[in-house]
Amino acid sequence: MRAQVAAAVAVALGAVPVPAQVLEEEPAACVRELVVLGAGQDAGAPQIGNVGDEGPRLWPSSLAFVDRDAGTRYLFDATPSITGQLALLDLIEPPAEVAKARLGIDGIFLTHAHIGHYLGLAWLGREAAGAQDVPVFAMPRMNAFLRDNGPWNQLVELGNIRLNGMAASEFTVLSDEFGVMPIRVPHRDEFSETVGFFIMTPDRTVLYLPDLDSWDVFEDASGQSLEDLVQGFDLLFLDATFWDDNELPGRDMGEIPHPRVAKVMERLADLDEEERAKVHFIHYNHTNPIRDPDSAQSKEVLAKGFNVARRGMRFCME
Repeated sequence: MRAQVAAAVAVALGAVPVPAQVLEEEPAACVRELVVLGAGQDAGAPQIGNVGDEGPRLWPSSLAFVDRDAGTRYLFDATPSITGQLALLDLIEPPAEVAKARLGIDGIFLTHAHIGHYLGLAWLGREAAGAQDVPVFAMPRMNAFLRDNGPWNQLVELGNIRLNGMAASEFTVLSDEFGVMPIRVPHRDEFSETVGFFIMTPDRTVLYLPDLDSWDVFEDASGQSLEDLVQGFDLLFLDATFWDDNELPGRDMGEIPHPRVAKVMERLADLDEEERAKVHFIHYNHTNPIRDPDSAQSKEVLAKGFNVARRGMRFCME
């Protein structure tokens, strides 16, 4: 079955390269489901200028939330690989006929204004899908950036997207069964705030936090530690841009402040096995060895009780 689905994805995406194994085993039927549509850093892999890179291909980090009872589908981040990511989602859960003008997207939640997290909005415009009235949920600076700068303001003016405001630590309730709350996090904020998203259903809570400068700075600002977050959620997708400080020879890694996977695992090593298993590392750079599921580092992550998010992973939210 898995091979058949992978073949169907390859046909659906045409020239877009897709690994042979795109989907995890299909979970037991569930009404609400979370799908990993991408797990790479903003530029994916291979990155521009690296045509000889034969490592696993990455799409930038994105999640989808599906509610089969309500017939709705939501995206978390709109990446430059949105074409392939929506095709993958369509195979898992086709869009409702009444939502075709919106590409079956009932909402897009944006974490911040760095290329891997919002550039996909451009594919909703007149040069591509010509979508109608796709709801986009974002923080005040992010909304202002889209409203006041081209080409994004054209999407607003033509009605391709409809901007919806969010406030830090306040829930946006989408239905009786689904709500989303932005959580401010420290990161480079040239054009917008940066947030992670608390995703909640009656049965499960999820934290999607793909970009972060420092867990210590986060704790100082919020009063919550990384350990608090892990113990407070059922499932977490956390920034894993780099493995350690030796990853980019010739560059000062101190100028690229992301939590290092090796250090995060060391910090959380004393948590119970059940707590460590909640953590799924996401947003890994093309240089990060966990990109390869067969690498020693990927095996180390699993051996220590953590997980690596992979495209096609699916999680029941009940």
